[in-house]
Amino acid sequence: MAPAEDTMFRSADMSLVQLYIANEIGREIVNALGELGQIQFRDLNSETTAFQRTFTQEIRRLDNIERQLRYFQAQMLKADIPVRKLDLDIDVVAAPSATEIDELADRTQSLEQRIASLNDSYETLKKREVELTEWRWVLRETGGFFDRAHGNVEEIRTSTEDDDAPLLQDVEQHPSGLNGDAERTFSVMNIGFVAGVIPRDRVAGFERILWRTLRGNLYMNQAEIPEPLIDPTNNESVNKNVFVIFAHGKELIAKIRRISESMGADLYSVDENSDLRRDQIHEVNTRLSDLGSVLRNTKQTLDAELTQIARSLAAWLVIIKKEKAVYQTLNLFSYDHARKTLIAEAWCPTNSLPLIKSTLHDVNNRAGLSVPSIINEIRTNKTPPTYQKTNRFTEGFQTIINAYGTAKYQEVNPGLPTIVTFPFLFAVMFGDFGHGFIMACAAAAMIYWEKSLKKVRDEIFSMAFYGRYIMLMMGIFSMYTGLIYNDVFSKSLSLFPSAWKWDLPDNWEEGTTVLAKLKGDYRYPFGLDWMWHGTENDLLFSNSYKMKLSILMGWCHMTYSLCLSYINARHFKTPIDIWGVFVPGMIFFQSIFGYLVFAIVYKWSIDWYAIGQAPPGLLNMLIYMFLSPGTIEDPLYKGQAFIQIALLLIALIQVPILLFLKPFYLRWEHNRARAKGYRGIGETSRVSALDGDDEEGNTFDGRPSVASDGEGIAMITQGIAEDEEHEEFEFSEVMIHQVIHTIEFCLNCVSHTASYLRLWALSLAHQQLSVVLWTMTLAIGLEGTGVIGVIVLVITFYAWFFLTIAVLVVMEGTSAMLHSLRLHWVEAMSKHFMGDGVPFEPFSFSRMLEEDEAVAEVS
Repeated sequence: MAPAEDTMFRSADMSLVQLYIANEIGREIVNALGELGQIQFRDLNSETTAFQRTFTQEIRRLDNIERQLRYFQAQMLKADIPVRKLDLDIDVVAAPSATEIDELADRTQSLEQRIASLNDSYETLKKREVELTEWRWVLRETGGFFDRAHGNVEEIRTSTEDDDAPLLQDVEQHPSGLNGDAERTFSVMNIGFVAGVIPRDRVAGFERILWRTLRGNLYMNQAEIPEPLIDPTNNESVNKNVFVIFAHGKELIAKIRRISESMGADLYSVDENSDLRRDQIHEVNTRLSDLGSVLRNTKQTLDAELTQIARSLAAWLVIIKKEKAVYQTLNLFSYDHARKTLIAEAWCPTNSLPLIKSTLHDVNNRAGLSVPSIINEIRTNKTPPTYQKTNRFTEGFQTIINAYGTAKYQEVNPGLPTIVTFPFLFAVMFGDFGHGFIMACAAAAMIYWEKSLKKVRDEIFSMAFYGRYIMLMMGIFSMYTGLIYNDVFSKSLSLFPSAWKWDLPDNWEEGTTVLAKLKGDYRYPFGLDWMWHGTENDLLFSNSYKMKLSILMGWCHMTYSLCLSYINARHFKTPIDIWGVFVPGMIFFQSIFGYLVFAIVYKWSIDWYAIGQAPPGLLNMLIYMFLSPGTIEDPLYKGQAFIQIALLLIALIQVPILLFLKPFYLRWEHNRARAKGYRGIGETSRVSALDGDDEEGNTFDGRPSVASDGEGIAMITQGIAEDEEHEEFEFSEVMIHQVIHTIEFCLNCVSHTASYLRLWALSLAHQQLSVVLWTMTLAIGLEGTGVIGVIVLVITFYAWFFLTIAVLVVMEGTSAMLHSLRLHWVEAMSKHFMGDGVPFEPFSFSRMLEEDEAVAEVS
């Protein structure tokens, strides 16, 4: 029998298969399956460490190639060289052969050596350039100091009058020496100096250490280098200062040198003689000029190499990622040494088996092997992973459900009704035709220019773009509810004649209250009558209307969700979940809140003023139904007291049924199975179909296998894989679980129904905020006349439009979306959703590359 067609109502049918692959084409088979993206391999070597697996050496080799490619990428980023990016939707990188991988490994190795050599040479030359630049600044600044010392004896003499600088006291005794020859005076007085460059942020600490260490026996002069210097090690600019320090004696000079070097200063030699200093400056300038020429040539060569690599780097990275993933997958396989065959177990959609079979057959034909690859479907009682097939439209809605939890295998998928209920509940809170139209237009634009906008790398925009179809549905539903509310930017539409007319008295004066009357049997055909807008009791009417509507919609949503638990129980063939959980739960819920909904609809259907009776309050009715059964202050219908008492008793009877029926039934069933001699679920074990010899007691199913080429292969049979580990039946655990479930269900029936009142609250807040925005902006501009009125109108229009987009569409839309999300996750899905499934994560190159691209964007 052909497998059923996969739908979104349930997860796809899954099969556990075994693959028998010749060792020679294992890599090619996995490559083809990775491009297909329809199979999830199981780890058959879970007890083996990563270093003991078969293809560890190949993975290490690919890791080294990937490291080399990352090194190239880092160098390109450092040199501001753009990397040619691949469009994964257009550019297809074919799977390379093993020879091409070897060639790529050799090429990256030689390129790494060349780039590293050029980079080291460039950094060395750059460092030398920085040193020469610093030396030139030291020569300039110290030369200027010595030149000033020749012609400014009084400045030095004045400085010697300070007691904190005793080392220059000898200068006062030899003033004629400074006028004649400063260098000769320094040598006579045994005064030395140290010159160098130090980072500017260390100058203050450097001065304090020198002052405390030498006890003030020094003279220091410094000057700022106006241009920042580039540090070649980290390519960062650093501000530095030139300093020259004079001290008396060789020991102090040596100590100053050690302190300077410990503080990160670079020391340079400076000659005392002015002529020799001039020669040093000339030599430094010449060397800088020659060095700059070499630097430019080296940089051009390095950039040319990196530019050449940049054209293929993205493709190389994709190739290596794919190849690495192939070998990591091969490490999950078991190896049959006797037959030299790779054996794998994997999950795949049942409907994809013919496609997988044809793929294996094609790879075999290309390889020209006589021994075929076999795919063999096996029976198992393991729970398969959950695979929900989606498309571009349904993917966003399914992601909403998956964010809460993955549905159990074959469980009803809440993502299908979410396509309608999520945007509808959003629209109930966001209902405004104008705001919904703006949202729908924005979503339609993102859908129309989908291919170009997909390349935009902005995190916030990417979130909106991913949910573009959700936004489209929310906008369309908001336009519908906006027509129901007759609300367009806080104004009403007069699409049809009103059902009301003003009853103006003959002596009517301005300021008096006027009542409206209905026009016979005519009623407004669609939505809310536009005459309600602007009336004094508009807010009172809309509050009552929307509050009761929110209760009605909450009851419908929860009843529908509760019915899905019945469908799950029928599918999984657990009648105790129907009679012990669903039926009493449904009776309890409908006896109380179903009755409340009936009362709301019944109250709406009666013209109370026509019969001369005040409409009763339903809230008090529900409260007194529990606090004082049988007491009716304002009757809604005849026999109300008896019906309410009966419904209350029926609801109370369901509580012990919910508590005890399922646990005691499961215990009875377990004891009966024991009495018949059956062992417990956790007491039996079966071996995997991979085992060569079948142990006694293992049974095998005789269904025909699905093979790519089954001719001449009689050894392949269809077996039963090992059982899942199940715990022994524990009545206490089952009882505790059922007690918790019953308490939560009964309490949540109250809290969840009240939670749907957020539909009314947010709808009211959105409407009133829209009214306030219109009144404070555009309404003021429309009142003006003349040129000033036009200017005010333009200003107020832009303010109104900007605030409408920013506040009412974006902020209010986000708030309503989060509330709708909560109603689905908590109020609806708790009625039926188990959410303990395991997602199907197939081995897929496209999925892997998309995830890597997403991680790279975030980092």
